[in-house]
Amino acid sequence: MVCGTGAYAQQAKPLGAKAQELPEYLKGAGIVERLNQPLPLDAAFVDDAGRQVTLGTYFHQRPIALALVYFKCKMMCPQVMHGLAVGLKDTGLTAGKEFDVVIASIDPTDTPEDAAAAKKTFLSQMGQPGAGDSVHFLTGQAASIAALSGATGFNYVPVPGPDGKMDQFAHSSVVMFATPEGKMSQYLAGIDYSGRDVRLALVDASHMKIATAKDLFLMYCCNYQPSSGTYTVAVLRLLGLSGMVTLAGIGLGFYFLKRSKSLPGTPV
Repeated sequence: MVCGTGAYAQQAKPLGAKAQELPEYLKGAGIVERLNQPLPLDAAFVDDAGRQVTLGTYFHQRPIALALVYFKCKMMCPQVMHGLAVGLKDTGLTAGKEFDVVIASIDPTDTPEDAAAAKKTFLSQMGQPGAGDSVHFLTGQAASIAALSGATGFNYVPVPGPDGKMDQFAHSSVVMFATPEGKMSQYLAGIDYSGRDVRLALVDASHMKIATAKDLFLMYCCNYQPSSGTYTVAVLRLLGLSGMVTLAGIGLGFYFLKRSKSLPGTPV
C-alpha cells in the first residue's frame, strides 16, 4: 500500500496533490523537501548482488536518480519504478555516463534477491539492459533506512495488509535527485515522470556539467514548482525571450535596409 500523503516542504501539504483530511495513522507519511541536505554516505546497505556497501559508494562524478520503495510492494512502488525507468529512457541520457541510479528499500525484511529481481525489471523498462553497474538496488537494516529517509524527508508509516499484519507501508509517490557529492537537489511527484522533467532534474543536480545548449534553454524557460513537484513553463521568461528575439529581428531588418540603400546602384 502506498499513499501520496503527508507534509510537503515546511507546510502540511502533500507533494503533488491537494491537502485533504487523512486517517490519523497516515498523517506521519509524506515528503518534506530537504534541498541541499547532505545524505548519510556512511550508511551501510547490501546491494542486489549481496555485497556490503555504503551509500557513498555510488556518489562520485555523476548525479543520482534516487527512489525509496519496498520491493515486496505489489501496488504503487512498481509504478514509481516503472515511471522512473521510462522517464530515464526518454531523457536520451546514458546510465554510467551522465547519471547513476540508486533505489533503496524502506522495508528491512526485503532481501538482496528481492532487490535483484526488481533491478532486472527496471533495467528492461529503462531500455539499458547493460547498465547494471550504474543502477543499484539496495536493502538495509532499520538504522540505515531511517538515516536515508530522514535526510531525504521521505516519511512513511507501517500499515496493515489484507491479513492484518503490519508488513506494508504508506508513503508518497516521488522520485528524487542528488548531486554527485551527495546532497539533495530535486523532487518529482507522482508516478509518471516526463523525460523532459527527469532530464532537467539530472542537469540541475549535475551543476550543469551534463547540460547541452538545448538543456540550458529549457532550464531558462522552465521553473520548478514545489507545490506540484514538476517543471512548468516560465511564461514571463518566454515572453521576455520572444520580445528580445523580435527586437533583434527588427534591428537586423533596419540594418540590412540601411545597408542596401547605401550600396552603389541601389535605387533611392
